[in-house]
Amino acid sequence: MSKLRFLVSLTTSDNDYQIEQASSAESAAAKLSVELQIVYADNDAINQSTQILNAVQAAAALRPHAVVFEPVGGTALPQVARAAVTAGIGWVILNREATYVSELRKTSTAPIFSLSSDHVEIGRIQGRQFAALLPQGGSVLYIQGPTENSAAKERTAGMQQTKPSNVQVALLKGQWTEESAQKAIRSWLKLSTSQRAAIDLIAAQDDSMAVGARKAFQELPESDRERWLKLPFLGCDGLPKTGQAWVTSGLLAATVFVPPNAGQAVEMLVDAMQKKKPLPESALTVPISIPSLVDLKKR
Repeated sequence: MSKLRFLVSLTTSDNDYQIEQASSAESAAAKLSVELQIVYADNDAINQSTQILNAVQAAAALRPHAVVFEPVGGTALPQVARAAVTAGIGWVILNREATYVSELRKTSTAPIFSLSSDHVEIGRIQGRQFAALLPQGGSVLYIQGPTENSAAKERTAGMQQTKPSNVQVALLKGQWTEESAQKAIRSWLKLSTSQRAAIDLIAAQDDSMAVGARKAFQELPESDRERWLKLPFLGCDGLPKTGQAWVTSGLLAATVFVPPNAGQAVEMLVDAMQKKKPLPESALTVPISIPSLVDLKKR
């Protein structure tokens, strides 16, 4: 087989987890001598669909042997997936389950599978972190990802499973970016109810949104700012240069380490295409609390 060409489609270039996804894919591709193209959808599902479809419909000499993508919208682009499989192109969905995978695997000669972070368990870990930091109960201001995104839904569901009954959660919406969380907090602070809210902890479904929330509170007058910034802030993704570093510096009280999986997807594709290794229909990575729940309780 000629040198493998893979297209990696990610949601946005201004999110630390997506940046790490790109880095992990590039490292794996360099190690395995795979030609790699990375595109970003700018959080636009139509843009993502168009980018991938253009690659799938390119001349055979330019067409990728496989597409690895993290969906932006509520679906995992089933029509584009079928076009790719019809063209003999491998198809890997990151961080999302898709019901069409089983169907397409029955007829495809190219590898098709999903590789996801365990989003429900990520949420469960955050719920346990709430319990560790609020042993007497309290109120949490919780910033979710986009409403239509299954990862955001699953993280919320997992959090609701493990949070103590005496911990109340108020939900805000973000877009997996620092700026979106900053805007969400600014809007919330304009509500009269926010002035009366007895919030004990700020949490977000990724580290960049947790930092965006902090920045919004930093804009307040000094008398109000101190009250908010002394609260614990929790994030998620826990990458070494961002989330983990922010926990070490005290910017965040805790995070959840979510291993980047784009590089793992590249490795699995090469195993399937070059070594004919059978692949599962779906696989999950394992998240962990940082710091550990035991250490968090000690605080």
